[in-house]
Amino acid sequence: MRVLEQKIERRRRRKLRVRKRVFGTPERPRLTVFRSLKQIYAQIIDDDRGVTICAASSRDKGAEGAKSGGNVAAAKLVGSALAAKAKAAGVGAVCFDRNGYKYHGRIKALADAAREGGLQF
Repeated sequence: MRVLEQKIERRRRRKLRVRKRVFGTPERPRLTVFRSLKQIYAQIIDDDRGVTICAASSRDKGAEGAKSGGNVAAAKLVGSALAAKAKAAGVGAVCFDRNGYKYHGRIKALADAAREGGLQF
């Protein structure tokens, strides 16, 4: 295996380990995060019904204040935008799915901004 393939496989295994325990319900949906090199995406999902309640990304119009979509400032904007959309949809508490990523940098910034916006983890 090449180095990149090994890295992707390790993340896939971490993701499966996290997803065994984290499940979104109607009372406490799952907040999942995906980060690429250039953008960051987050959505709140009700796994019982299999629907996305709300979503936000660094590609949305509200996140234009960040210089790049792949930095901590953009992650903070996405976290606060997602919290506002969740409040409008009537969601107050979520379970956090870091999707196999380490809890630091952009992932931590998004989670902290969502907490400041009023979401409970």
